[in-house]
Amino acid sequence: MSSRDALPPLACLRAFEAAARHASFTQAGSELHLTQSAVSRQIKRLEDDLGRPLFERHYEGLRLTPAGERYFGVVQRLLRDLRDETARLRRRGDDRQLTLASSPTIASIWLARQLPDFQRAHPHIEIRILTVEDPHRLDLAEFDLGIYYHVPHEVDPPGLDAEAIFSHEEVAAVCSPAYLARHGDIRDADDLLARHTLMVVEDHYHDWLTWEGWYQAQNLAWRTPEHSLRANSFQLLMNATLAGQGVTLGWTRLLAADLAQHNLVQHNLVQALPHTLPSRGRLSLLTPQHRHLTEPMRAFRAWVLGPA
Repeated sequence: MSSRDALPPLACLRAFEAAARHASFTQAGSELHLTQSAVSRQIKRLEDDLGRPLFERHYEGLRLTPAGERYFGVVQRLLRDLRDETARLRRRGDDRQLTLASSPTIASIWLARQLPDFQRAHPHIEIRILTVEDPHRLDLAEFDLGIYYHVPHEVDPPGLDAEAIFSHEEVAAVCSPAYLARHGDIRDADDLLARHTLMVVEDHYHDWLTWEGWYQAQNLAWRTPEHSLRANSFQLLMNATLAGQGVTLGWTRLLAADLAQHNLVQHNLVQALPHTLPSRGRLSLLTPQHRHLTEPMRAFRAWVLGPA
């Protein structure tokens, strides 16, 4: 028997994997755009080839046999690896492309401003940016490197190693000069809560960076602010802050370009209060584990992390 003869009917494997995952021929057919009977025929063909049943048919639905359980694990893993490698090959038309994953806020406020320096040094590398808010939702096959805030000693995003880009950073209350021009200076932390609009992120990924935590960590009296603007997008709130709608918590290194006073150019942001707090999170480079580092990946790592 040749190695080719030892393979199962490959066209049936997707039907088997979908039917096992859904425990339903009907739902598998819906996913694969096949009829229920077509899925059933493919499963029967696979069972005939293997010489044993893969499913037990019960009045309440399907159940994998012990042999089916073992086979399902193998088939699911192989199909996943095949899908991931196919996506990798399709995504990389050649080895000059570098796909960087980042949150929308970091991509727009920091990464997009830094990339021209990298591209001047490496004009042959083509950059693609993928924005995903939560790094835990990243598909490892879809990007090469990620740039996210990462809290050390907490659960890392699966399959990724984190290295700090900024070793130390402060969190400050920031607003636009236009906001202060309309509402007046913020006298102190209590005045901020009493008279001003606080930008509040309603997002579990940013739970470690909250106004309440910022106040409490500095022994400042906290109470619910009189005015707030809430959203589940930090990028939206930062854009609203730049537009003069309120005060937000921001990272001083990430926002350095907006906080800096340029010659003859008005800065976009100012610190609303003198208080700052060391950031728990570090702007970090995320590298997929066990990934072969291409030349563009090595070049970007060296550029963003600096000398080893």
